[in-house]
Amino acid sequence: MSLIAAVAAALVVAPAASAGLITPQHGGSPNADDINTLYVFVLVVAIIVFLGVEGVLLYSVFKFKARKGAVPAQIRGNTRLEIGWTVGAAVILVVLATLTFIKLDDIRNPPDSSADGLKLADTSRRLPPNGKSLNICVNGQQYAWRYTYSDTCGDEAKNLGAPFAYEEMVVPVDTTVTLDINSQDVAHSWWIPKLGGKFDAIPGYTNHTWFKIPAKFGNKPGGTVFFGQCAELCGRNHANMTARVRAVSVEEYQRWLAQQKADIKAAEEAGAKQRQNLEKTGKPTP
Repeated sequence: MSLIAAVAAALVVAPAASAGLITPQHGGSPNADDINTLYVFVLVVAIIVFLGVEGVLLYSVFKFKARKGAVPAQIRGNTRLEIGWTVGAAVILVVLATLTFIKLDDIRNPPDSSADGLKLADTSRRLPPNGKSLNICVNGQQYAWRYTYSDTCGDEAKNLGAPFAYEEMVVPVDTTVTLDINSQDVAHSWWIPKLGGKFDAIPGYTNHTWFKIPAKFGNKPGGTVFFGQCAELCGRNHANMTARVRAVSVEEYQRWLAQQKADIKAAEEAGAKQRQNLEKTGKPTP
């Protein structure tokens, strides 16, 4: 028993385990903040109901506890009380449902990029009514994430020549980023807690989500890194399938993207030379 208590205490004290201990992690994107707001509201209502019910229960236990030789009074139900708690429960449900539907619109629908965000091309992913987003294809693989910067996902032929990266996704601040999430092998789950809810990566099916990181996270050198991990048991190396999103300034993102394109082009040219030499000599280039 003492061992269990010690392990539980260690988990609570650990920064990674205690982050978002009571409420969801948030602060990196408006949708994550709205999820947290909705959660806190429901939590407060639940605590009030819990304290009220438990308070009446404890009061009744001590006030009307059995005494030796006492004969309990035979009473009928209290009609007003029964109507009261039925109407009260209905009101609570209506309020929670109304707030949920109000917040759900902001959680699900991505806003426009800010004026200081990345200036996107006319061919970029369109957002209703008139906005545009930086779209990234998130592909789960045992045991890594591949990020392809393309407005169209799913068909590998469409993404030929598109810049990509593994493990770390680099994005500009003040820019709405939409994600098309799928998997090439087994079920995975994309989750960066501070950027919003988690979404399953399923073979043959595409899930969609978004985030928009405020400008303050791109001010410091190197930007700000948000950490996450695959949240679906996907194999023996599941624990190593981590995810990172690095938020940088628009200028730094443009430099990173240009360098990424140059590196990919250089690698493709080197690979083409290797193939040519192999076809001619039967030996790879040293």
